[in-house]
Amino acid sequence: MKKILFILSFFFALHATTKAEEVVFQASAPNAIPLGEAFRLVYSVNAAGGKDLRVADFEHFDVLAGPFESRSSSVQVINGNVNSSTTISYTYTLLPKKEGSYTIPAASIVIEKQRYTSNALTVKVLPADKASQATTKQSAKNQGSVDNVLTDENIFIRAIPTRTRLYEQDFLMVTYKMYTVLDVVRIEPNSVKLPDFKGFLKQEIDLPKTSQFNYETYNGRNFSTVVLYQTLLYPQKNGSMTIDKANFEAVVRIRSKAQVRSIFDNFFDTYQDVKKKLVAPSIKIEVDKLPTNKPATFNGAVGAFSFNSSISSDKVAVNDAITLTFTIAGNGNLKLIPTVALDFPADFEVYDPKVNNSFKHTTNGVTGTKTIEYLIIPRNEGEFTIPSYNFCFFDLKSKSYKEISSPEYTIQVKKGAGGSGAQMMNFANKEQLTLLGKDIRYIFTGNPTFIQKDKFFFATLSYWLWLVIPFLLSAVLFVGYRKQLKRNADLSIVKNRRANKVAVKRLKLAAKLLKENNKEVFYDEVLKALWGYLSDKLLIPLASLSKENVVQELSTKGLAEEDINEFMALLSVCEFERFSPMHDSQAMDDVYERTVTVISKFQENIK
Repeated sequence: MKKILFILSFFFALHATTKAEEVVFQASAPNAIPLGEAFRLVYSVNAAGGKDLRVADFEHFDVLAGPFESRSSSVQVINGNVNSSTTISYTYTLLPKKEGSYTIPAASIVIEKQRYTSNALTVKVLPADKASQATTKQSAKNQGSVDNVLTDENIFIRAIPTRTRLYEQDFLMVTYKMYTVLDVVRIEPNSVKLPDFKGFLKQEIDLPKTSQFNYETYNGRNFSTVVLYQTLLYPQKNGSMTIDKANFEAVVRIRSKAQVRSIFDNFFDTYQDVKKKLVAPSIKIEVDKLPTNKPATFNGAVGAFSFNSSISSDKVAVNDAITLTFTIAGNGNLKLIPTVALDFPADFEVYDPKVNNSFKHTTNGVTGTKTIEYLIIPRNEGEFTIPSYNFCFFDLKSKSYKEISSPEYTIQVKKGAGGSGAQMMNFANKEQLTLLGKDIRYIFTGNPTFIQKDKFFFATLSYWLWLVIPFLLSAVLFVGYRKQLKRNADLSIVKNRRANKVAVKRLKLAAKLLKENNKEVFYDEVLKALWGYLSDKLLIPLASLSKENVVQELSTKGLAEEDINEFMALLSVCEFERFSPMHDSQAMDDVYERTVTVISKFQENIK
């Protein structure tokens, strides 16, 4: 086995090309933290060999521990190319001294004789959570009762509008944010029922794929908060409007008091996942009507905009193309602004405008540009005028209507190379221009194939093969399918056969979590791989497995005592590390390697 690994390593070393990554040195910490609660400040660099780490004086924080150095590495092989990466992390545990907003200055480190500087961080220290101390003590007395923990004071959702009074066609943003002091596992996606936002034009705001909790003080308590949904709403009518309630369902992990059966049950807490329905309240919105003194050119644009126009040329020949461009830029209901419409001279052939929208949806509304391009072709010589266009919008800052006019364009059209404009009036129309490239049948230039008239396919060898082969294939597939059904009829054999496959699948997920340094979920997935493998391999339901009968069953199968002890030790390590506040990447690597080894030994010895 060692020889094979050496040969593979040598092969990849010869044929692989490794790309050096740009060195990135960055700092990370929570944006907010309650007073009296410790947090981790992590400096990470994606290169090995870091020296002379220099950090600023943490004058507003007490250093409880650190720096602890941890290392993680990964190797990817894609099409013979080996890409490896190494990340070194330096972790400090800090405790804030008093509330306020503080800046942690940048740190620096030397990599290969060059010094790199990290980013600075701002950490907001929230007031101590005095209002929750009594609640926490009462919950501690009633740990076994879910009803005393899953209260609307401990977990709830707020519907937060940026404003509740605005003009029609103006925008407001509604944020659905969850507040919790409990351990939320997930939000059930199928349970989310949002209002239909009747009477509003809706535009969702894209949220990060991985939601991150932040601390926030609300009604004198500190909560972990996360944004679940955000949308921009544009009211399409005036008057009093209501945004209905929104429904969510959270899965919350609750600590419960179980009956103590052994010293291990007393040491490790017992948890259960409980579903909690959450309802965000409805919102009342007052929409004011736009002022009645609307100019005749007003077309519904509301916001803050600029308006510009340009022309490609004002001196052309007959049948030469001209591009007239209008650009509307700014912030507002850009999507609802209609296309610029002009009255062009009758001697111009005008194509349908090309509209290019470049919008960005942010918490400040829709911003961007709307570009309208007209392609016009003069068919007669002479001097022509393209009239001015008045763009009118309602400005929210001044609460008044504003008009911006484009200039008039005078076009000088001279005779073309083919003669006067009158001779060219029979030029192809727009439809002919569009289809000109499709109505010509080009001469075939390839090698033709000829078939003799007296040559028939019927009764030839190919004819009989095409006739017989499908029947033979059907018979083979039918026999194979029958055998497969017989094999799958015995569920115990199927579960035994798939045990290793399921375990490998879980270990792949654990390897991904190991790379992401997701400690709690990593140990949870390793435990599932170990217990699930034994359940399938020993044909014992997962609910009936315990440490006692596992030892007995493995001994019956003739496994070595040291392998059984190793398996039991892995279970204990995973259960302990899963809820341990300490984080050690090296320990995670060790557990992963030991798990792969013990499952491989079981696969070889359990028949």
